[in-house]
Amino acid sequence: MLPLPGAPSSSWAMYKSRIRTTFHSADPRVCAAFWLFGMCGSSGCNADISKANSARGLINNVLYVIILSSALDLVGTNIPKGVVLLADVIPSFLVKLCAPYFINAVPYPIRVILFATLSSCGMLLIALTPAYTDGGSISTKMAGVVLASLSSGGGELSFLGLTHFYGPLSLAAWGSGTGGAGLIGAGAYALATTVMGLSVKGSLLASSLLPILMLISFFIVLPRGPLRGSPRIDSKVANGAHTLSEALTDPEDPQEEQVSEGEDEGLLNSSSTYHNNSTRSPSSWKLFKTNLRRSRSLFVPFMLPLLLVYIAEYTINQGVAPTLLFPLNTTPFAHYRAFYPTYNAIYQTGVFISRSSTPFFRIHNLYLPSLLQIANLLLLTLHALFDFLPNVYVVFAVVFWEGLLGGLVYVNTFAEILERVPPGDREFSLGATSVSDSGGICVAGFLGMALEVSLCGYQVRHQRDYCKRL
Repeated sequence: MLPLPGAPSSSWAMYKSRIRTTFHSADPRVCAAFWLFGMCGSSGCNADISKANSARGLINNVLYVIILSSALDLVGTNIPKGVVLLADVIPSFLVKLCAPYFINAVPYPIRVILFATLSSCGMLLIALTPAYTDGGSISTKMAGVVLASLSSGGGELSFLGLTHFYGPLSLAAWGSGTGGAGLIGAGAYALATTVMGLSVKGSLLASSLLPILMLISFFIVLPRGPLRGSPRIDSKVANGAHTLSEALTDPEDPQEEQVSEGEDEGLLNSSSTYHNNSTRSPSSWKLFKTNLRRSRSLFVPFMLPLLLVYIAEYTINQGVAPTLLFPLNTTPFAHYRAFYPTYNAIYQTGVFISRSSTPFFRIHNLYLPSLLQIANLLLLTLHALFDFLPNVYVVFAVVFWEGLLGGLVYVNTFAEILERVPPGDREFSLGATSVSDSGGICVAGFLGMALEVSLCGYQVRHQRDYCKRL
């Protein structure tokens, strides 16, 4: 990690030297592939403000962000935008909650093809269903959102697990891609529909082609040598076991059949070697119970701060941001509809910067930025009620700060796992921890729906009916 500016060890020459050292061994193909994975295939990752946004790796996340950014256009003004958020997050949450315990049976190439297919089908279903104003079914559009969400959740836990085989810079590229997804997805949607005047249908149809980049990234750009040749590693080093069979043996059952040496390759070995063993290990249930114990050990140091920051972020973006409105003559906007996508684009700029920061700046105390994010939620909620911030530009600054904090917690959580978790547990830990962001978004979705309605109603009763003019 680079020294902080002003520290005795800091100088421009020192920074340049350490930057060169950091990137000296970087494989441009690995960095490019994981940046695109982050854009095209992630789950949650961040909150949505411009209509409900968020992101994960560039390809994995960009569709997620586009869907959330189009929430207002999908369901209209009378239905809380949190409905779209929940449809976009709950399936992803369920996938990330359950899949780490069985997804080892699916090789990575098959997963990537499946995720790309689900994403494209989901976006086509959303785009080709007539708008609600033309009699189209909102439930049909939500079905498309669900398909894209399944792809996003599976993609995030798979690609995060994949960083274990390619090193810390692959995680940095993934994090930057997820931040770029939010910025590109939200910014492009706002630009296309607000500035360029393109139709919502046309914008969504174009986005259905993006999953092709996921296929290109995996099958053409990514060098798969590290994946094919990954060493057999202990999956229970953290608990002092020397072999997987020791880790899975119940001390109260000395007759338990040991796992053979040929199976001692870590949780996702079948994926990393591109073949699937047809014979199930007699200790599969032991492996499942072991992974549950490992999940519990991840909760306090990694899962909880990520959960807290996502609850705060998405509550802001889904429940508070739609009510952070000002008289148009005091803002740069001509329409109230422009507030939401602009907030989202500013937020995603902060996310992109902080998610790209791990090669240069690291934090180890994950709880501090999470608590600061909760303070942001309190500040903006109080402003929605009592209208004390002087102008919209102050809200822009707070929203940018919100994005910085959320991105820092996300990418540093997984960086800490790569540093602190033994090699044999990393792949599982990276995927299992990713459930926290989707869990936080689900909680925030329910909170946000109630909060948006309550705040808007309060404002209307106090002669500030801007939220009804969208």
